[in-house]
Amino acid sequence: MIKVISNRYEILSLIGQGGMADVYMAQDLILNRIVAIKVLREKLSEDAMTLVRFQREASAASRIHHPNVVDIYDVGEYNGMHYIVMEYIKGHTLKQLIAKRGALPEQEALYIMKQLTSAVLCAHQANIIHRDIKPQNVIVKDDGTVKITDFGIAIASNSVQLTSNNTVMGSAHYLAPETTQGKEPNQQVDIYSLGIVFFELLSGSVPYRGSNPTEIALRHLKDPMPYIRDYNPSIHQSVENIILKATAKDLDDRYHSCEEMLYDLDHCMDSEYQNVRRISFNKKVSSLDLKDGNVEVEYEEDKKIQMRPIIIGALIALVCVIIVVLVLLVSGILRFPGFLGYEEMPDILGLSQEQAVEVLKQDHFDTDLIEYKYEVSDEYEKGQVISSSYDTGDVVKADKEFTIVISKGPSFLIEDYTGLYINDVLDDFAAKGIQLNVNIEYEGKKDTNPGIILEQKGLKMGQRIDPDANETITFVVSDYPTITITKDLLGRDVNYVKEELNEMGIAVVTRPGVSNPLYFTVIDIDPPVGSTYTQEGTDSVVTLYYD
Repeated sequence: MIKVISNRYEILSLIGQGGMADVYMAQDLILNRIVAIKVLREKLSEDAMTLVRFQREASAASRIHHPNVVDIYDVGEYNGMHYIVMEYIKGHTLKQLIAKRGALPEQEALYIMKQLTSAVLCAHQANIIHRDIKPQNVIVKDDGTVKITDFGIAIASNSVQLTSNNTVMGSAHYLAPETTQGKEPNQQVDIYSLGIVFFELLSGSVPYRGSNPTEIALRHLKDPMPYIRDYNPSIHQSVENIILKATAKDLDDRYHSCEEMLYDLDHCMDSEYQNVRRISFNKKVSSLDLKDGNVEVEYEEDKKIQMRPIIIGALIALVCVIIVVLVLLVSGILRFPGFLGYEEMPDILGLSQEQAVEVLKQDHFDTDLIEYKYEVSDEYEKGQVISSSYDTGDVVKADKEFTIVISKGPSFLIEDYTGLYINDVLDDFAAKGIQLNVNIEYEGKKDTNPGIILEQKGLKMGQRIDPDANETITFVVSDYPTITITKDLLGRDVNYVKEELNEMGIAVVTRPGVSNPLYFTVIDIDPPVGSTYTQEGTDSVVTLYYD
């Protein structure tokens, strides 16, 4: 890689690698400032569609001037190498923030969403549709300011599509349902993505998951949007309504502009809006309206009957009732409180164990015969009576054994822990006193920090468990990518070997030999053949020597 581009930008370090370009931190030698420079990979410069996408990103982003959009400083070509020079931002992505902290407080999430929506509104006013709004494309500065990046698949509203037949582009987790149907994208695809990001900020997880992008896209198309208040009931209904309206599957129900959405974000915490009703897009009108008296009831006139047979029948029935009552009393089937050792079961639900015993004693129950059991309860606090063998009001023998169930406290709700750091999850379990058998499986994963949970097994999101039950959960956790340096890497084209290793998540640098710099065959590798190499950050690299 050349050290200085256009005799102006001195490359300092590699800070990121994307699907079609590498991003470097560089020093602007003329203005004496640090910049980020995105360089299209040499091989991809020959692909016309990729080159158009790269140039389109520069064109789109340079037309947007907003404090929450990364500034573009310069665009150019140097020795066949295409590059974009942009504002260098020190911080981390919004996705990394969510992975580290989980669900954000309501006010903080609103602050971020106002910035993002304002930035997307500015893009729309410049006739630009981003089409790939997601936390990975948002950088969070240390002061909380966010910046939208990566306009690689952005289009102008009146421009020609880059793919035939409106092929789906963008990230499946944030993809508007109409995009999967091949419909022409408009500004509402960005609004849908903003709604998904808002949900993720408040819940710590995306609403739809699947084993592949197609499955996820179909869920966006068919599955109803989950209610964020089911995850956190303290969130105001007005905030949930913004998510529901932004992610409405019918375009007529969705926000038509970011300006509408931004207005609601600005006013949702106003006192008159906080506790509105949940928004609904599928109202069904009942065919019967009892309030308005629309139901008519017709009565048949009773037939005339003679009085004498009724009186005789009533007397016979009364005698039968008396006989039956006497039989039931003697057999114990019919019971009266205070008669023959029977008492009425008092209402002890919600009382403490001590209070329940006292009430039962007052009602003449033999409390020495009570057996106590303890179960988790999300309805009753720890120590309160959940239930008993007898229902309130039952007339029962007061000198018989029966069981009272006492609350151990609430059950524990299993969440979706994927995307979080394993140590944070284990610390949370310990802080809450949750007794779980945790199995950890490690998997090398490129472009992912070590320690992030990739998959959870055994216990699924939404399950409630007894915190003391010692149930088992398995986490698949990301680790540094590790490879064995093999002999078959030698003797091959250095660019192909570098690309192959990059795909595995391995950082690579190349060094030419001295005998004949016109050849590009790998002649040596550092670390040497037979060694095991682990990619630990951007400071470690595999060096390919070619000749």
